[in-house]
Amino acid sequence: MGASSRLRTYQYLPFWEKAGYQVEISSFFNEAYLKRFYQGKKHHPLNVLGCYIRRFWILLGAGKYDLIWIEKEAFPFLPSYAEWLLAKLGKGYFVDYDDAVFHNYDQHSGWLVRTWMGDKIDWVMRNARLVFVGNAYLKERALKAGAKDVVSLPTVIDPSRYRMKAYGESSQRVKVGWIGSPTTLKYLLSLKPVFEKLREQLDFELLIVNAKPFGELDLACPVRMIPWSEETEVESILSMDIGLMPLPDDKWERGKCAYKLIQYMACGLPVVASPVGMNVEVVEDGANGFLASSEEEWVESLRRLISDEEMRREFGEQGFKIVQERYTLQRNFGLIQEELKSLFDKELD
Repeated sequence: MGASSRLRTYQYLPFWEKAGYQVEISSFFNEAYLKRFYQGKKHHPLNVLGCYIRRFWILLGAGKYDLIWIEKEAFPFLPSYAEWLLAKLGKGYFVDYDDAVFHNYDQHSGWLVRTWMGDKIDWVMRNARLVFVGNAYLKERALKAGAKDVVSLPTVIDPSRYRMKAYGESSQRVKVGWIGSPTTLKYLLSLKPVFEKLREQLDFELLIVNAKPFGELDLACPVRMIPWSEETEVESILSMDIGLMPLPDDKWERGKCAYKLIQYMACGLPVVASPVGMNVEVVEDGANGFLASSEEEWVESLRRLISDEEMRREFGEQGFKIVQERYTLQRNFGLIQEELKSLFDKELD
């Protein structure tokens, strides 16, 4: 299952059911596609074609639903004909974004894609009844596209799965950690010069939680690879002392929703992150972590946290508090219910 679907759709299912809604989910790509994607393998054309055909048949029965909620788009890399039909002939649709998928089109390397579908996602957002977005960058794009109703809905955690890290129980070397997908490992690798300088001053270990097995990584410091799974990810984070989220200041990265920062903070970890996209909303610099723009700032921020357990504890407690106040499933589902009620009340007036 893709991370967006797991976090933006599936983890809400118990809340919808408890509230009395009947929900049917139809993923676009199947497990075979996702498995090959995360393994870095080419996709089988017939399997991809089958995904498109299955989505087509699902949409033929769209009229039986009271609410149609689309994650990103109905058909990747096809024009927005399906959304146009839903808007004109049916009950319309809601759409949800936690990535800057519009840059798949307006920044595409192919001239034909940029020309033909460069504004596809703008059209989808503009004609949706309601647009949910994961951060301010996505919201700005939706408003610029002319979306009727845009609601900020961060990607959040289920607090019942997380707990505060216990401090003062170990004198072992400090563990600096990163959790992420195989496609985002490149961001962590960019910190190699930082680890080289820190290694000259301090003793620490780098923990990498990733779904894909790798050989030895040359990061100029001791590295321990931890296999990712949904069942063990919280325990893996709790084995860290500091959480990292480096990002380049590029258009695609500005659309990211800082989920790993929220995960770290839900476990009571201090964080160090690039001041890109939603990171600047989640990290209160000097209170629950540090924002680092340059190599020197990364080195200094990590040096201070590695050297000071009391600072790690204080920052971790503040981050844990922020998550409980702003980034929980319960809070998000309350916002969703309020927006749905407001929208349907307007239509009845």
